[in-house]
Amino acid sequence: MARSRAATAPERHGWRGLAQRPWWPWVGRGVAAAFFAVVAALIFRQARTVDWPAVLQALRALPVGVLAGAGALALLSHFTYGTFDWVGRHCTGHGLPRRTTLGIAMTSYAFTLNLGSLIGGVGVRYRLYARRGVDPGTIGQVVGTSILTNWVGYLLLMAALPWLWQPPALAGWAATPWQLRAGGALLGCLAVAYGVLCALRSGRALTLRGHAFPLPRWPVALWQVAVSALNWMLMGAALYTVLQGAVPYPSALAAVMLGAVAGLVLRVPAGLGVLEAVGVALLTTPTLGQEQVLAALLAYRALYYFVPLVLAGLAFGVAELRWRRADGAAPQATPEF
Repeated sequence: MARSRAATAPERHGWRGLAQRPWWPWVGRGVAAAFFAVVAALIFRQARTVDWPAVLQALRALPVGVLAGAGALALLSHFTYGTFDWVGRHCTGHGLPRRTTLGIAMTSYAFTLNLGSLIGGVGVRYRLYARRGVDPGTIGQVVGTSILTNWVGYLLLMAALPWLWQPPALAGWAATPWQLRAGGALLGCLAVAYGVLCALRSGRALTLRGHAFPLPRWPVALWQVAVSALNWMLMGAALYTVLQGAVPYPSALAAVMLGAVAGLVLRVPAGLGVLEAVGVALLTTPTLGQEQVLAALLAYRALYYFVPLVLAGLAFGVAELRWRRADGAAPQATPEF
């Protein structure tokens, strides 16, 4: 019977047929490995040309007030990202207090930036929500809503950025302004389409292959786009502050946004080296050397990535200790942040 079914089953052609070949996964892995090797070689080559003593000197020359201002913008950005989970709370109705939801999102965000989405966005978030009685299905919906919120604002900004910024030629290649604007318009249409979908669904969940995805009403969808765009703009403002206005703000914003995508594609934890390579390529000018740019990028990484990770690690560790003590004394008790 199994043999006759296999004999009568139609053979798939095209891309679907290729995807079923046993060697196809190795092709994808080989392409990804080659891409990673090329970028790693470029980063290594760039690192060899850097005057590291000059970078250290530029770091030491950064005024304390500039670092404090950039740190405040970084903190405000992390707080803004934390409100993304309020959308998931609104859609799922899990009932945790807003303060607790904000603390969970901010803690997991710091882990996500430095250790990847699997550990931070999923692992830490799941642990913190599950400890407070939220079921796995609801946690998944909250995580998905947060990810969606993060990128709808990104898409909208990418539509506006080509009207404000023209990238320098890289390796002899440069796109014309109309090409960049057309590509940005296509990305912006995705954000608009999401808002239209939320308006048409009027708060009803979208079901795909038996899985329900909660959608907010259109006012909340507009808030998602606005708060996401604000978060990316705050990230760009933090880098712009560290650069002390040596480049236009749209250039700093572009470096942050393109560096984030490059790090995501390459799967490098915290985008180590990737953000710096993208930033040096985009921000170095005849009047602003790569040593100064690299010093600013390293300061930005310390303020936006590493300092929040230390604080999030302390908060997570304290919460774990309190839970262990509560489990020993009264298993039903769950401590708050």
